[in-house]
Amino acid sequence: MGAFTASDEQYMRHALGLAALGLHTTAPNPRVGCVLVRGEGVVGEGWHERAGGAHAEVRALQSAGEAARGATAYVSLEPCAAHGRTPPCTDALVAAGVRRVVYAADDPNPNMGGGAAALRAAGLEVAGGLLAAEARELNIGFFSRHERARPWVRLKLGSSLDGRTALADGRSQWITGEAARADVQMYRARSSVILTGAGTVLKDDPSLNVRLEGASRQPLRVVLDSQLRVPPTARLYALAGPAAVFTSSADQARIDALRGAGVQVEQVAAAAGGVDLPAVMQRLASLQANEVWVEAGARLAGALLAAQLVDELVLYLAPCLLGPQAVPLAQLTAPASLEARLAWRYVAVDRVGADLRIIARPAAGQG
Repeated sequence: MGAFTASDEQYMRHALGLAALGLHTTAPNPRVGCVLVRGEGVVGEGWHERAGGAHAEVRALQSAGEAARGATAYVSLEPCAAHGRTPPCTDALVAAGVRRVVYAADDPNPNMGGGAAALRAAGLEVAGGLLAAEARELNIGFFSRHERARPWVRLKLGSSLDGRTALADGRSQWITGEAARADVQMYRARSSVILTGAGTVLKDDPSLNVRLEGASRQPLRVVLDSQLRVPPTARLYALAGPAAVFTSSADQARIDALRGAGVQVEQVAAAAGGVDLPAVMQRLASLQANEVWVEAGARLAGALLAAQLVDELVLYLAPCLLGPQAVPLAQLTAPASLEARLAWRYVAVDRVGADLRIIARPAAGQG
């Protein structure tokens, strides 16, 4: 990491703000922003909007024109040095006459990394690591996929103050309020995958789509259905956008019916009570899923938690009580001791309308 000035940090924060404009649109690519500065002012800026489109550096160079010569480029991710859907950004920066490049985080993609070295070899001054933690957080699923070979998994739960998600008879509409439901739409929109279980689909026939005005992308809707109980006519299979089922069933008639309805069928190994959950996550990573948003019942929620496959809990807590006969947050086996409990740390606690939104991640040493 080089020595950075207050101005360097200011411009990098601006680049990160630009990168965040692609929060709902760039998957499977990372969210990246770029600011070009010459003298005391910004001469160009850009952000990556969607896969296959111009990268942030190219858009910034286009907006700057000749003013890019001799400028400093602030980029929220190390510029790519290889051909993908678009040419290397390193080549564009060199050709434009940029003098210095400051970037936040190293690119974890082995097929695209090495940009810093390529720029230095071309004679540019290069410094990395400025606000790297913030850049990683913005692309937490992209880093997870490349560094851990699995996506970042968020488990959404909505409950009463006593940790209940539905009445004993299964009724749950609506425990949390309208503001919480709108907030869920924002999380769905940023995700690569919205995942649920067959039980939830059979009980509620949910849509699990993004219903934001102007939404340009629908995440892959995934159902874990070991026995292929969900029919091809399920609402989430019929709506616009991609859908898939992960199953351990070999029932060819049902598989053919689903495929005939346009559903992607992924066969994975069976595990106790369902499908092999780690195998599901590995397969989703191979399908370039960065962030997985889970909306499921207590059984699947408990299985994911027990398998330590949940990276983040997003819990909407409503100011009500439902009593001990109501449905719990997750079906978990009681630990043998307090020391063996699943421990979490709070990341944020915020008011969302009348409810609280609690974001928690596994405590150190877990997950």
